[in-house]
Amino acid sequence: MEKDSFVDCERKRLYKVINFRLPSQFVGIGLVICVLTTAIMFFRAFAMDGGDTEWLKLLLQKTLLVGMLIMSVSKDKIEDEMTMSLRAQSYAIAFIVGVIYALVMPYVEYGVSNVVHSGGEAFKSLGDFQVLLFMLMIQLMFYHFLKRNR
Repeated sequence: MEKDSFVDCERKRLYKVINFRLPSQFVGIGLVICVLTTAIMFFRAFAMDGGDTEWLKLLLQKTLLVGMLIMSVSKDKIEDEMTMSLRAQSYAIAFIVGVIYALVMPYVEYGVSNVVHSGGEAFKSLGDFQVLLFMLMIQLMFYHFLKRNR
């Protein structure tokens, strides 16, 4: 009997993590964070002289990812089984497309850079920010696309 209660307790914890959602007001907060961060990134790219601001670049990248994550895990105003299913589908699509992107994109970038710059360019792998940003963008776009076309 003790084993069954342990399994039930672990199952409840797992479902608590799986079903975690922020309140629907956090979508707006995440959107504001993303817009402000993107505006600061553009300002930094075009207006600043490119000094020693690598820490600012990393901070802005992480802030943008946090804003998109907040939008991704926030509830809709009307949250039902259909929206939960659509959210799960969008996460699955984002994962599959993200893995394909991470596998193919370095080769595409290598080929294009060798065509553009005739001197042999070095092969570069993708960074964590680029992959995570791409996956979150795909998840958010597909979720809203699936929700709109249900």
